[in-house]
Amino acid sequence: MTSVNAGARVLLAGGGSAGHVNPLLAVASVLRERDIEVQALGTASGLEMDLVPEANIRLHTIKKVAAPRRPNKAALTFAPDLAKTVREVERLIKSGGIEAVVGFGGYVSAPAYLAARAQGIPVVIHEQNARAGLANKLGARFAAALALTFSQTSLKARRGITEVTGLPLRPAIRQLAEDRATEEHRANRREQACAQLGLDPSKPTALITGGSLGALHLNQVMVQAASAFGADHQVLHLTGKGKSEGIAEEVAAGGFAGTWTLREYAKDMQTYFAASDLVIGRAGAGMVAELTALGLPAVYVPLPIGNGEQKLNALEQVRKGGAMLFDDSEFSEKIVRSIVVPLLDSSQRLEDMARESAKLGHVDAAYRVADLVESVLCKGQVK
Repeated sequence: MTSVNAGARVLLAGGGSAGHVNPLLAVASVLRERDIEVQALGTASGLEMDLVPEANIRLHTIKKVAAPRRPNKAALTFAPDLAKTVREVERLIKSGGIEAVVGFGGYVSAPAYLAARAQGIPVVIHEQNARAGLANKLGARFAAALALTFSQTSLKARRGITEVTGLPLRPAIRQLAEDRATEEHRANRREQACAQLGLDPSKPTALITGGSLGALHLNQVMVQAASAFGADHQVLHLTGKGKSEGIAEEVAAGGFAGTWTLREYAKDMQTYFAASDLVIGRAGAGMVAELTALGLPAVYVPLPIGNGEQKLNALEQVRKGGAMLFDDSEFSEKIVRSIVVPLLDSSQRLEDMARESAKLGHVDAAYRVADLVESVLCKGQVK
């Protein structure tokens, strides 16, 4: 799409976890390529405090205003706190000449949507999960455009357009997905990644990750089953920040003979994905979207808290045969030994799962969401 919005200013609202921030940054990157100025709205306690400034994007922070789920003391202050925050965002919109708000869900999005409506500027929403969150349910009532990661998401824009775009991928992940489109390029990227990580590209490699915050139960189970992985296996284990203590010692004590690479967190996830044959982790929307775009098989252990959205995120990939799923309560050392390790040893099954996963992937989602933003801005100019 050719931009006619050079110099337009857009406020991107979202924060907290990498799952909200990464799609925001992916869309911001494409909008900038189209000469649209972007600013971001977040809180002072989320990952956006680091990731947004690192991307050279101006970050405005507001107070986290969480909707109470039951009558309590916080419920008494929710309405006035929300109204105050909305007014704060309204002032930001007016003083900054903001022409549209693009929200990615989470605590900061609801005030941004309400402020945009009050100021008469359009709202574009991206819903990352199969089960929509409260903020995006609110915004969908008056949004000009709604983008969905998953086709099974029931949320619809009441007055605007609704489109399944997939989840906007980080540029490095998007590039890896494009590189993995052919067998030759996939093999080349694997060899390069293995060289960077000190691995043998001929050995099957499993990646364990619970996301930036890690998954304690997942870590514990995989370490308990460490001895099931032999010298012919390689394991990349990202424990999550602050969750690596004692793991190296437990793996060594378990008599693990293979290569077990331990890190708390990786900023270059594209390198870890490129080297991997199987990913074992949670089923956040970002993880599911990235693995399907990359055509990687997965063993999902959804987060057991929340409203069950993680399990829903993974269901289509599981149904198509690209992934396996175990509830957190049932995921055990026995399952790792009897199911996960044999899967890692079966190159044919991994190839079949990889092929089915890739059929569900959306590599161009960031561009498609940016197209929606541009179309909304164009309509605003016509008015």
